[in-house]
Order: sequence, then C-alpha cells, then structure tokens
Amino acid sequence: MSIIIRAAVKEDCVRLLELVNELAVYEKAPEEVTVTLEEFIDAGFGEHKVWNAFVVEVDGFIAGFAIYYTRYSTWKGCRLYLEDFIVTEAYRGRGIGKLLFESIIKEAKDKGFNGMNWQVLDWNEPAINFYNKYSAQLEAGWLNASFSKEQINK
Repeated sequence: MSIIIRAAVKEDCVRLLELVNELAVYEKAPEEVTVTLEEFIDAGFGEHKVWNAFVVEVDGFIAGFAIYYTRYSTWKGCRLYLEDFIVTEAYRGRGIGKLLFESIIKEAKDKGFNGMNWQVLDWNEPAINFYNKYSAQLEAGWLNASFSKEQINK
C-alpha cells in the first residue's frame, strides 16, 4: 500500500467535496452541506483563499483529507483551526488517520502557531478515542452559535 500525504490542489476539490458530504452523513446532517463546488474551489484556490488542506492518497486514491485555516484568538494568538478531518470509512483502522493528523500537527508547529483547535461531536466515540491518544484537551461548557446566510442578509 502506497500512502502519500500532500497539499491539496484545485483538481482535488470534487473528491474533497465528496468526502465533506460523507462526513456530513456520518454526522447525521447531510442537509447542512450547502456550499457549491464553485464556492468551495474559490475559497481554497481563489483570489481570497481562506483554507488549506492536506490529502492522503492510498495507491493514487484520495482516501481522506484535513482542511484547516488560521484562527486568531485574542487570548492565545494565531492558532491552526482544523475544520474537517476525515478518512473514508473503507480505509479506517490502517493508521492513515494518524499520519494525516500528525501532518496537521507538524504544520501548526512549522508555522509557529500557538496551538491548534477543532471540534468533535460529543457522541463520536471513535473520534474522541483517537484524540485522547494525543492527550487532547476536550472542552466542556461551550455552545456553538451561528447565523445562516439568510439571517446575515436580513
């Protein structure tokens, strides 16, 4: 099995969006994915790029990715924010996620970030167990808040 971790390129976006949808189904919210392919490409490779990603290829097939961006905390400074991290179901349990996650940790270190943040659903025991292997600090007491595009436009 040949495993390569590399920076995502524009041509990967169709597959990345497939994985985004797979993750949304796993997280029981497939209807929440409303981004178009064009918006996704523009946000990652357009004039005002906002995200970066690593992909993991197994024998030439993109089996997973980690998408991230810079988050600024007034308390902590610049931090890497891991937006999505997924290895497609058929490739889990082979150490691929570990390699991909450690690439993200290395990226945070190489860029001199003051830390790294991400979210995990409280019922996602496999993910929680994975992050616990890294002694991640899982925070309680915070509620997520958001506005939809429609709410912003009101």
